[in-house]
Amino acid sequence: MAYILIVDDDRDFADAAARVLASAGHETEIEPKIEAAIEKMQSRKPELAILDVMFPEDPAAGFELARKVRKIPALGKMPILMLTAVNATFPLGFGPKDINNTWLPISDFLEKPVDFDVLLSKVSGLLEGEVQAAQEA
Repeated sequence: MAYILIVDDDRDFADAAARVLASAGHETEIEPKIEAAIEKMQSRKPELAILDVMFPEDPAAGFELARKVRKIPALGKMPILMLTAVNATFPLGFGPKDINNTWLPISDFLEKPVDFDVLLSKVSGLLEGEVQAAQEA
């Protein structure tokens, strides 16, 4: 199936998500450090990246990581699914309505706690969209 990189410092969540995705046939890797994520993506391009927003060193690091990824030509069109509990911590109302090419350049957004059936559905949809886009190109 697909190689998926999970960038999240919450090891329990990342392990659970990786197990669920692996049970659907995907190969997963977890990167808990935001600083190492781009290097890891450049050494082996994921077919999908799942990013958390909040990291200990920066509560908005996931947003910045998404912006950096989109500026790298080899990664620019890779689907990004953002998973976060930011709205539970800072009730700012972030969601799919905020997705745009500059401020929040991601493919989709999902709130934590995550329903793993919804996660699988979102991942499948994003990967199918990527396959369709590649076939149309």
